[in-house]
Amino acid sequence: MEIGKYNTLRIARRVDFGLYLADADGNEVLLPTRYVPDAAQEGDELTVFVYHDNEGRPIATTDRPAATVGEFARMRVRQVAAAGAFLEWGLMKDLLVPFREQKIPMQAGQWHIVYVYLDHITHRVVGSARIDKYLDNTPPRYTRGQAVDLFVTGETELGYKVIINHLHSGLLYRNEVFRPLRTGDRATGYIKEVREDDKIDVSLYPLGYDKIDGIADRILEALRQNGGALSMHDKSDADEIRALFGCSKKSFKQAVGALYKRHLITIEPTGLRLVGED
Repeated sequence: MEIGKYNTLRIARRVDFGLYLADADGNEVLLPTRYVPDAAQEGDELTVFVYHDNEGRPIATTDRPAATVGEFARMRVRQVAAAGAFLEWGLMKDLLVPFREQKIPMQAGQWHIVYVYLDHITHRVVGSARIDKYLDNTPPRYTRGQAVDLFVTGETELGYKVIINHLHSGLLYRNEVFRPLRTGDRATGYIKEVREDDKIDVSLYPLGYDKIDGIADRILEALRQNGGALSMHDKSDADEIRALFGCSKKSFKQAVGALYKRHLITIEPTGLRLVGED
């Protein structure tokens, strides 16, 4: 039975105040009545999150926290007390971030990116805002084009800082992002490159679209420089397209289609127009 994670457990017995669930070794944990599914029967299996209650006893819940042990999430501070800051993470019991694990002093109402871990001294689930020490501790063994989970942690001049698979830091370049992103957003991304210094570049789009994304950037820039409109369309001459955008007519049409799907342009009989430009 793993504390701070989801466990699939067997219903061992029913009591007045809930169900006792057991793992393969016979260890039991209480699932209080408020979380018991209506059709639950002895012998059934339930997937539950296991953590400690206010008395330090293991307890199970069907509620889903914002993050489990080994994961990052953006959470709001509910209150600050003698032990540290308590953050809302989707469970009845708030997540403690001890003062030593706060990057800056936390205050009620603030939002912070935190890492959830199991304290090996207290054996309780706690959080840390000192996220850098939990990142990039293993070699980044990714392949180009690999699909990964992204968690946006902030912005730089170049683009958006992200956490990859709850393990590594990475960067989404601003000129390759075609939709609004905010700190705390999650998305599926794709590995573009792992550099020699282990820095990682990622994309929001499958790498088959890398080339298309670059052409789309050039189309958008040309539209902006031309007052929001271009007399170019899928019937335009291939040589004219190649001269203006440095690509084939097929790639141009794919890029136009991608921009249209992202609601960045409209396609009119006379050519292309930026959305919002009259």
